[in-house]
Amino acid sequence: MQNKNLKEIKDFNSEIIIESPGRINLIGEHIDYNGGFVLPAAIDKKIILFLKKNHKPIGKVKSLHFNKSIEIDLKKEIKKRNTKWENYIIGVVYYIVKLKKNKLNGFECIIDSDLAVSSGISSSSALVCGFIKGLSDLFNLRFSFLDIIKISNNVEHQFIGLKGGIMDQFTILKGKRDKIILLNCHSLKYEMINAKFSPYKFLLLNTNVPHELSSTKYNDRVKECQKAFEKISKKYIKFKYLAEVPEKVINNCESILEGNEFKRALYVSQENHRVLKSIELIKNLDFNKFGEFMYNSHEGLKDLYEVSCKELDYLVNYSKKYKEILGSRMMGGGFGGCTINLIREDFVENYIKIISQKYFKEFSRELTPIVTSIEDGIKSKKITY
Repeated sequence: MQNKNLKEIKDFNSEIIIESPGRINLIGEHIDYNGGFVLPAAIDKKIILFLKKNHKPIGKVKSLHFNKSIEIDLKKEIKKRNTKWENYIIGVVYYIVKLKKNKLNGFECIIDSDLAVSSGISSSSALVCGFIKGLSDLFNLRFSFLDIIKISNNVEHQFIGLKGGIMDQFTILKGKRDKIILLNCHSLKYEMINAKFSPYKFLLLNTNVPHELSSTKYNDRVKECQKAFEKISKKYIKFKYLAEVPEKVINNCESILEGNEFKRALYVSQENHRVLKSIELIKNLDFNKFGEFMYNSHEGLKDLYEVSCKELDYLVNYSKKYKEILGSRMMGGGFGGCTINLIREDFVENYIKIISQKYFKEFSRELTPIVTSIEDGIKSKKITY
């Protein structure tokens, strides 16, 4: 953080400070909106929001990352705007006003972050969940865990146009230090599992290929999976969601699935199975086999789900040269963003130097390494003067 930002934040006199983390997902990509199992964790990289009341019918928000500010007149109709990052803020205010009509009053907010944007570590959900939590605590709105998830989903679905699931929000709100979450995205039942990977750790490599998910084929994948499940469930009525359909049944339904529907459904079934098998491997400290599953996951995302890109594929393939790296795959929605790599701790620094040079030579683009740890979910601090 620059010195001028430190001074601005200090002079701001916050009443509420929110720390809202990003997340990693070990395995189980694109499974949350298909009702299956995922293995995420909250991380130490986060968005920090500083909030206070201003006793005016105006909401003011400044992003230090974008170096831009917006104002919202709380007395007027709240509508979408042309600038995407503003709509994350506008959407939150819109739904809070809708739920708590006269409870939201004037406020000011400064947003700071060390969470890379468009990298696949859920900076958008961290912002939305953090902002909801901040306004809830500032005005004593008493939003529950499920309230925050519902508002966040409405913002991303309606204001941003991204038809994602609930994994990101759940992890940001429920994450625990040194724990990964086995989450059933259909029932919301979950289990906290010890994240003991020593002498290995997870290294993120950001391709710096931005992924504007709402303007890519992300929503097409959602629709293709929905159509596939509609057809399968007419023939096999016992299934409630796509991820629970066994691979054998998917294969039996190939003739009734059109276009890419078969490939999408097959990937979802296989990936959900990999998540469930991965739990046994992690609990038994079988990291070599888990690493194989990570590579298998990437192959499925590349060939069956088709959400990878040449930069992600390059990083995953290059990692196979080193015995110190057990597994690698793209993480997040795809079309850019990060790879997640299971790598020996004592090889991290050396590998960053190697792969950064190779990547730049190949693509004339800088690679950004993100060394991270598994930490607690969202935190709120009330400041008294």
